[in-house]
Amino acid sequence: LVGLSGSGKSTIVNLIPRFFDNYKGEILIGSQNIKNIYLKDLRKNIAYVSQETILFNDTISNNIRYGKLDAKDDEIKNIAKLSGITEFTNSFDNKLETVVGESGLKLSGGQRQRIAIARAMIKDAPILILDEATSSLDNIIEKEIYKTIKNLMKNKTILIIAHRLSTIEDSDIIYAINKGKVENFGSHSDLLN
Repeated sequence: LVGLSGSGKSTIVNLIPRFFDNYKGEILIGSQNIKNIYLKDLRKNIAYVSQETILFNDTISNNIRYGKLDAKDDEIKNIAKLSGITEFTNSFDNKLETVVGESGLKLSGGQRQRIAIARAMIKDAPILILDEATSSLDNIIEKEIYKTIKNLMKNKTILIIAHRLSTIEDSDIIYAINKGKVENFGSHSDLLN
């Protein structure tokens, strides 16, 4: 989903995990109306990375593990490497066992976003929602992370909200949102035409 700030992109994706239930019409996953799915079951099958990164005053590894509580240390290390976390944690004395501080205040915005993305990736849910999840990353890191996400999320549904069209140029379908409505949709080349 692409569109200007305030166009309704986040509101649309917030309907999927039922953060809001007061809407008209139906939202279907497969052929099932999400209002007929137990909320816990629905959310168990969705990994969500919001534009506001939420981290706990705990270690980097435990912040990742929150996505999959029974994750083994090797899984955490692998996902940390794939999401570019080890690039910055290797300079920390305690590496992945570094405590990030309240809301991750000891880290940069990009570092916090990578941890949130790693948490979503380790959950391995069939649906991944990325709401401006890479806005604090530079273009090179962003492309690497999307490449990793694409490889790890094969045969899964990924919904990406972005301001930059280049962020989602590999998407199957891009929806241009304006004032809460779909203004146009198609592939990247369709929309450029």
